[in-house]
Amino acid sequence: MRTHTAYRFTEAEIAAAKETDLPSLLSFLGYQVKRVGSYYTTREMDSLRIKDRRTWYRYSEGRGGDAIAFLQRFCSKSFPEAVEYLLHYQGKVRDPPVQPPMSEKKEKLPFQLPAPYTDQRRVYAYLRKRGIAAQVIQGFIQAGLLYEDAEHHNCVFVGRDSSGQPRFASKRGTYDRNSAGFKGDVSGSDKSIAFPLPCSPEIPWVAVFEAPIDLMSFCTIHREVRSNAVALCGLHHAALDTYLRENPHLRHIVLCLDADEPGRKAAEHMKFEYAQQGFTVSARSPKHGKDWNEFLQRISVRKRER
Repeated sequence: MRTHTAYRFTEAEIAAAKETDLPSLLSFLGYQVKRVGSYYTTREMDSLRIKDRRTWYRYSEGRGGDAIAFLQRFCSKSFPEAVEYLLHYQGKVRDPPVQPPMSEKKEKLPFQLPAPYTDQRRVYAYLRKRGIAAQVIQGFIQAGLLYEDAEHHNCVFVGRDSSGQPRFASKRGTYDRNSAGFKGDVSGSDKSIAFPLPCSPEIPWVAVFEAPIDLMSFCTIHREVRSNAVALCGLHHAALDTYLRENPHLRHIVLCLDADEPGRKAAEHMKFEYAQQGFTVSARSPKHGKDWNEFLQRISVRKRER
């Protein structure tokens, strides 16, 4: 089998990466995917069109491509990083790689938080626009879980391990005029940590969300919730496994995933898997809307209309 000489991937591996199912991938990445007639789009990027589930085109930019191109454009990944990510996402085991010459070897960049800006005004304004309560935003900032980066003024959601050290960071753009803002994980982030809140030894349950903004939305609706929660930053449950392992007193899992097809499927899978391990597992969905932030925004609109 021939090998792609520039990146050491076989042609079959690159072809497999290009064939990734885009609606499922985008849901996994945290986008709110919806079907409109013969194509798919997202709530965040209404000018995006996904046809045949394999190719995308964003009319506001006049550009498109396959899954590799999507990760390059919207997740700031290089070509090899995108291919590697998609192969792992599909659960494919790579062929043994061709060993590059020593001159071509590069050390993996260590995890490093983006430099902070001098204030949090854009982050605060963006999250308030999403309906998040001022007290909740301030609480997350004071806890070192949220700040504004200096270069692009993104929201940076910081995932800290049980010792308080930052191990994960997810960026969310604060500029979303006409379409979605940027979103993506910081290079070197540990997905097995993701975005957890501290755990109280007096509370026997943990609430599980897909995205940090959904977790913050839930905290806005239920102000008593200040701990015992984790955002997976997707639908992979490695972060929940870590949380349960580090807090063995937890015996009840409350799945607060999105109320769309990927979220429901993930909830059913997790219910079965964790019930087999002896946990009590329940699911809690927003009464209206696709996710907790959409539900929160609907509540906020109704309150303003009264």
